[in-house]
Amino acid sequence: MEQTITYLCGDATAPQGKGVRIVAHVCNDLGGWGKGFVLALSRRWPEPEAAYRRWHRERAGNDFGLGAVQLVQVERYLWVANMVGQRGMKTGRSTGVPVRYEAIDTALATLEGHARRLGASVHMPRIGCGLAGGRWERVEPLVTARLTDQGIPVTVYDF
Repeated sequence: MEQTITYLCGDATAPQGKGVRIVAHVCNDLGGWGKGFVLALSRRWPEPEAAYRRWHRERAGNDFGLGAVQLVQVERYLWVANMVGQRGMKTGRSTGVPVRYEAIDTALATLEGHARRLGASVHMPRIGCGLAGGRWERVEPLVTARLTDQGIPVTVYDF
């Protein structure tokens, strides 16, 4: 069944609806967690940050890297998907933007499998468009192709 993205004003860390929900967001590939949406996540649950930092620290022996997804359970019916879709971080000296659309695309394809297995809906801010510097016109078609076109309900929150 074809879905479309639902847009809501609200907080993506307080996902609407019933059933199993996954809050998806984009992380960088440096192990840094300290600005943007992740701060809202950390205020609500300590587990996603702790899991992400451990995943990065142990990266020699795991799949950490651009396009990878780490699913962290934070409540009985609620998960957070740490998706590595950003190379480095924006600094005063950097040129270009850290977002990597191909990595977000890969991560969303993996997320689709997790959502299907859990019978979950997916909730997110406009991923890749904050500190990562991406444009929603480029991200939205990826979300549509990888999730809503596959029958996964998606809600995007504008705070």
